Amino acid sequence: MKNSGLKSNQHVATCPACGLLCDDILVESNQNKIKVLAKGCAKSVTFFEHPINATSPKIAGKSVSLEAAVTHAAGLLKLAKQPLFTGLSTDIAGFRSLFNLAQKTDGNLQHMNATSMARNLAVLQSTGWQTTTLTELKNRADVILCIGSDIVTHNPRFFERFVWLENDKSNAMFTDAASREIIYIGENLNTEAGISPKGARTLSLVCSASDLPEITIVLRALVAGKNIKAESVAGLKVRDLQTVADKLKRAKYAVLAWIAKDLDFPHAELTIQNITETVSILNQTTRAAGLPLGGSDGDSSTNNAHTWLSGLALNNAHVEHDCMVWVNSFSAEKQPPQTNKPLIAFGNTDSKFATEPDVFIPIASPGMDSNGTLFRVDSSVILPLKKLRENDLPTLNEVVNRIEGLL
Repeated sequence: MKNSGLKSNQHVATCPACGLLCDDILVESNQNKIKVLAKGCAKSVTFFEHPINATSPKIAGKSVSLEAAVTHAAGLLKLAKQPLFTGLSTDIAGFRSLFNLAQKTDGNLQHMNATSMARNLAVLQSTGWQTTTLTELKNRADVILCIGSDIVTHNPRFFERFVWLENDKSNAMFTDAASREIIYIGENLNTEAGISPKGARTLSLVCSASDLPEITIVLRALVAGKNIKAESVAGLKVRDLQTVADKLKRAKYAVLAWIAKDLDFPHAELTIQNITETVSILNQTTRAAGLPLGGSDGDSSTNNAHTWLSGLALNNAHVEHDCMVWVNSFSAEKQPPQTNKPLIAFGNTDSKFATEPDVFIPIASPGMDSNGTLFRVDSSVILPLKKLRENDLPTLNEVVNRIEGLL
């Protein structure tokens, strides 16, 4: 997006570094080097300011032409009977091309965030849920309960953009943003961002992640009006949980937020179900909603695209493979799973590998080297990503289509 008040080398960009897709990042391009000038966070600076390294494709670590790399990758896939397409860190167009290639090669598709995504999907598929959007939270929420999740680690500008509206000229439509009440349940959570502009402190109940199943079931019971005879649960006083339950029941629009990646313990989906069922109970007498946050590496986009293309959610089960295709457009530091099978990698020019891939083709990062589109973490809107610098990197879509044409 261009603004008439900007210099010719300045742009307002959308950042794909987390699921919020902040679309107000002011960046400047000088000789293809991008610098974040305003509205950035640590994640956006890391994404936008990483330089372009060697752009030459490689076969077994040796630089080759793009044509040679594409031909070699196609040859490996011709020999494969059960390839695994994993990572899937890409935008919608990139995933659609991967989906078609997987169909043609009888391959399986699995996102790098499959394990955490499955926790939410298990609840959605088994009992359903009542969730909200970031815009509705911004305009209506008066009480926000953060459960077991350090939101600002995953979504650094969540409170700035959707809770306190510090950089927004307009206030929330239906509530006083500065008077919102923030509650935390969990351990090692950064609660500073939850302090209101008026200086009101947060209510924080500290417990270990492994105790969240027990705590959330008791909170659910208290919201339902059940009598809990015990005085404490998992080290928390029941009367403190009753205080949280009362605040939720008095709220005009309560939002219960969590990040599935932080709920990393056995049967975490049952804890998420306790949260969503608490929302259902609250909605019998007031208004409430759940909000699964986080989102990274295009996981919301790939899952949504896979669902509309196939009717199924992405697979998270362990699958055998005889060839691995690793796709990582956004996060150079993330590496493919260990495999003793042929490895084809499409990724950021900065990509690092513990084992040299059989084929590595550097590809454009959507939102930097090419245009693209992604779903925001709440899946309510699709936002455009704009090309910010010039280079000869091919898009994932272009590379995959060339490989498919050789099969």
